[in-house]
This record gives sequence, structure tokens and C-alpha cells, in this order.
Amino acid sequence: MKASVFIATSLDGYIARRDGGLDWLPENCEPHGYEEFIATVDAIVIGRGTFETVMGFASWPYGKTPVFVLASDPSRIRPPEGAVCEAMGGDPRRIAESLEKRGFGHLYVDGGVTITRFLEAGLIDRLTITRIPVLLGGGIPLFGSLPEDIRPRHAWTRSFPSGLVQSEYEIAR
Repeated sequence: MKASVFIATSLDGYIARRDGGLDWLPENCEPHGYEEFIATVDAIVIGRGTFETVMGFASWPYGKTPVFVLASDPSRIRPPEGAVCEAMGGDPRRIAESLEKRGFGHLYVDGGVTITRFLEAGLIDRLTITRIPVLLGGGIPLFGSLPEDIRPRHAWTRSFPSGLVQSEYEIAR
């Protein structure tokens, strides 16, 4: 199974404001590969905090792609009507093994805590990080503390007229 991250950060490394707000993200930016990326994904794994943020959107952004919400108490997760969404608990290795047994081959992992937990477990293969030209000065960081260094290999970097800078890194498992 392959697990990838595709995420935006502020220049100072935050994925959201302290309250989870995403108002700093550009509303109309040029295509930057998300549609192509999401077309390769079999399932999405997000944390409870990311799920709560997404529930505040005008509509469910994931269509019919299966979404697995990680929560310590899965019974508290209430997916929107029509969403292919399931709550799960447990450690990342068990979750990945379970999803692989169910036939999922490429996971999109999203949310700061969830990404960090999957990195700690050695389950992330690829990181695509798009830096947005804004300094927030605080918020929810992309990465939490890790027990040891992880040294991804730089694959490529590209910039966009709007000022977005996107880099992809590969992580050897």
C-alpha cells in the first residue's frame, strides 16, 4: 500500500489557524495538481480535527471517495448524509493493514496529527507540500514532534504565478 500527503502550509509551517480556520488559503488559485493527485487515491484518512473542519464546508469535498476518520471514540463521528465515510480507531499500522485488506492501494493522509502519526509509523511514501505566501505567526503546525529525524528525498519543486511554491518529497520505507 502507498500513503501520500498533499497539503498546503503557510510560509511559517501552519496548516490552519489555532481555531482550525482556513480563511488564509487562496480561494481562486491556478491548478496546482490536486485534481490529478486525488484521481490516484483509493481512500482518504483524516483525523477528527480535520473532519470537523471539513464538516464546516458548504459541501462534502470528497465525493464518493471513501473517507476514514480517525478518532479515539469512533461512535462520536457523524458523517454527512450520502458521504462514503467511516470512523476508525487504533494505531496507524493496524489501520493501514485493515484498509489494505479491504483492497485500498493508495491512501491520502490528511491532518497534522494524523500525518505525524503515520510518519512515526513509517507509513508515508510521498509528501507534496504547497507553501502559500502568507505568514500566520501561529496556528496548527503541519508536523508534530517526532521521536527521530526523517530525511525525505527531494523529488521536485515548482512555483506558480500566484506565488505558491510546491515541493514533493519521497520517503524510503
